[in-house]
Amino acid sequence: MSEVLEQAVSTAPTHPAAPAPKAGWLSSVQSLAVTVVIAVFVITFQVQAFQIPSESMENTLLIGDYLLVDKVHYGKGGRWGEILPYARIQRGDIIVFRYPVHPQQHFVKRVIGLPGDHVRLVDRTVLVNGIPLKENYVIHTRSDYDRFRDDFPSTDFPSGNMESGWWKEMHELVRRGELTVPPDRLFVLGDNRDESLDSRYWGFVPRENVIGRPLLIYWSVRAPRTAVSSSRSDRLSAFLYGVTHLIQDTRWNRTFRIVR
Repeated sequence: MSEVLEQAVSTAPTHPAAPAPKAGWLSSVQSLAVTVVIAVFVITFQVQAFQIPSESMENTLLIGDYLLVDKVHYGKGGRWGEILPYARIQRGDIIVFRYPVHPQQHFVKRVIGLPGDHVRLVDRTVLVNGIPLKENYVIHTRSDYDRFRDDFPSTDFPSGNMESGWWKEMHELVRRGELTVPPDRLFVLGDNRDESLDSRYWGFVPRENVIGRPLLIYWSVRAPRTAVSSSRSDRLSAFLYGVTHLIQDTRWNRTFRIVR
């Protein structure tokens, strides 16, 4: 009798013991940690999110566009230059950069002049090295004439929007009515040419200030229809309005659009 019982015990199917709760919890924490590390790496070294706050790049970029910016594309390269897809900044590229006057701010503009280029505007037309640029992306929203804005560089009198240090530096770089772009500097303009505070008003972008290029508009939302004060109740009302009108105010035709 005992032999039969022992045989039954030895041949009965065995079931693996249930994993200890602690082991399952530890595995979840490890998976979450790996995900966070990957996300931080991507955000820190690969892409970064930005919001467009002004109309200076209309109609290419609108107020309320949310961008993913590729921070790898314009990397310096070094040892990784043959592996990673680094590229030189080209004339016509849109770049995100640290504003030279206040580096904690981020601007987005289009590159017009590269190091060594001679730049000027004649009646709103941009000439680089004496050749007019074909700029089908540019818009003009004002009919008035501004000599400094439209016939740059004008060294007769400064614009009221200029940075004071730039007025002196600009004079040293103008020859025969053209502005020469120094080494490791970029001359940038906004696509909304009449409403953009750009290199005409504060100078060049140092190459090291460039963060990357806009890659994708991952979301775009229309601006609030009414102005919002700084009071807590009005901010709460604006937030609730935004949540309840999210579907209606999203620009679906711009969402997931590649920036060019």
